Amino acid sequence: MLSEELRNKYQLIIGLEVHAQLLTESKMFAADANEYGKSPNTQISVITLGHPGTLPKVNRKAIAFAIKMGLACNSEITRYNVFARKNYFYPDLPKGYQLTQDKGPICVGGTVPIQLPDGTKKEVILNRVHMEEDAGKSIHLAGEADTLVDFNRAGTPLIEIVTEPDLKSPEEAYAFLTEVKKLVKYLDVCDGNMEEGSLRCDANVSVMLKGATELGKKVEVKNMNSFRNVFRAIEHEHERLIGLIEAGEEVISETRTFDANTGLTASMRTKEDLNDYRYFPEPDLSPVVISDEWLNAVKATMPVLPRELHKKFVDVYGLPDYDASFLTESKEVALWFNELCSKTKNYKAASNWVMGPVKSSLNELSLHVDDFPISHESLATLIALVDEGKVSYTAASQNLYPEMLKSATESPMEIAHRLNLIQESDESSLRPIVEEVLAANAGKVKEYRSGKKGLMGLFMGQVMKKSQGKADPKVATKLLTELLEN
Repeated sequence: MLSEELRNKYQLIIGLEVHAQLLTESKMFAADANEYGKSPNTQISVITLGHPGTLPKVNRKAIAFAIKMGLACNSEITRYNVFARKNYFYPDLPKGYQLTQDKGPICVGGTVPIQLPDGTKKEVILNRVHMEEDAGKSIHLAGEADTLVDFNRAGTPLIEIVTEPDLKSPEEAYAFLTEVKKLVKYLDVCDGNMEEGSLRCDANVSVMLKGATELGKKVEVKNMNSFRNVFRAIEHEHERLIGLIEAGEEVISETRTFDANTGLTASMRTKEDLNDYRYFPEPDLSPVVISDEWLNAVKATMPVLPRELHKKFVDVYGLPDYDASFLTESKEVALWFNELCSKTKNYKAASNWVMGPVKSSLNELSLHVDDFPISHESLATLIALVDEGKVSYTAASQNLYPEMLKSATESPMEIAHRLNLIQESDESSLRPIVEEVLAANAGKVKEYRSGKKGLMGLFMGQVMKKSQGKADPKVATKLLTELLEN
């Protein structure tokens, strides 16, 4: 473990490459089905396998998805797109080359806004977003000498989101990945599932002396299957690289693999050993030209983005930043909450209900928010009952709400009457109860009048007990204060 003084001597520099599999029905250049989890080698064809005489055809929907990502990141959209062959041999690359974009990515530049846990905000600068096809998958079974290959994934459409070396800490990298996952899910272009490999990340890491102008030699870390492991791998490389430099050893520009069990990285190959990919334009594909009409059609399908909803929740609904961030983590929850706010004006109460009981119910019942049994109107009515003092929040959350989950036919008011939850707000009805409580606690009343104001809670508890929890706390407090002070 390096000392804080030594760590502060160097600046950590991180660039990320994020691969996102696109949610198209078919593959990037073939009509084969694009679906995860099918039996090995059942979603392939002669085109995917690169048989002689076969011709690829570009998936128009994949192009549109890439454009959507570029628009969401404020990138410049390239109108004239050419695909290239990236030549290298690997067992899971059936054609012996990968179709990708070399010189001209479909999206150039752009930014992704992030926010760190301490509230710090930053716009992470992108280098590009380009399109390519995925390779197959090599499978190494325990105890088996042979490697099995599943080509189902080969040809799956990808976008690769490449940052500039603009990230300065594992926390920033984690926040960036979280925002990218949120973004692709809001856009409905990728499911963001790292466990299934539909969202994958490689990290380029280097360190340089603070104040230096030249970047240090970078290493690329692969095989990280969670955001947490990306964080851990970067932390490890940060310390390893500083340790090498401080020991006077050379940093080797190489590709390293991360072991999640040990938290360590190990060398896979040096950059000097990498093949020359010999890029050249794909001769079997015509250039893809994005017209004004096509671009405008894609723009018309753009959904509201998480940063736009976050801004609305803070500026229009007056919510704290924490609430807005929590509510926009999920597109479905954010939109459900937004609709709820069209039925009530108590936006903070709506936020509390969604972040608390509603979210808990969704998790406990394993429900998608679209299948939530309580309608926006019913929850808004429940909020109104509490606001108007007709039902206490405790009764609403512990008794009324659970019943609403069970019954979609009864209104909140009908359930409140059935459960005898309506609060007593009439002063003339509550005054005898308050007087009775004070008479039964004459000694405590003297102590209160002698300065022990904390006894108000005891009196309030007694009133609630005698009224079977139906006393309106505001009215009861008013009566207690009036009778105790006079």
